Amino acid sequence: MNSGQNSHALPPTYSPAEVASALDCSEWWVKEQARRRRIPFMRSGSGYRFTRDHVAEIFQILEERPDKANASPGNVATTRRRTRVTSQEPVVQLRARRPRRARNAA
Repeated sequence: MNSGQNSHALPPTYSPAEVASALDCSEWWVKEQARRRRIPFMRSGSGYRFTRDHVAEIFQILEERPDKANASPGNVATTRRRTRVTSQEPVVQLRARRPRRARNAA
């Protein structure tokens, strides 16, 4: 088939290894994500194949944007503080148990 001459040519497909090198990850990771149906793919007789649209969608899925709350410079992140719970019941101190191996040996 002459690529580029026929207007009805099939779109090029990429192997998991090619997608992995574009994503800078392992081929195993790409195959595992496809197997778990977390990324778009096409299955052919030779395994998983990816079109240009699939790869663009994978990049979009993996893209992370900053939170809108943290985007404004006036917003300062607050640290989490422990709240003291006041109750009438006495506080029980927890103690670690001896490892099972040590308990069975005695």
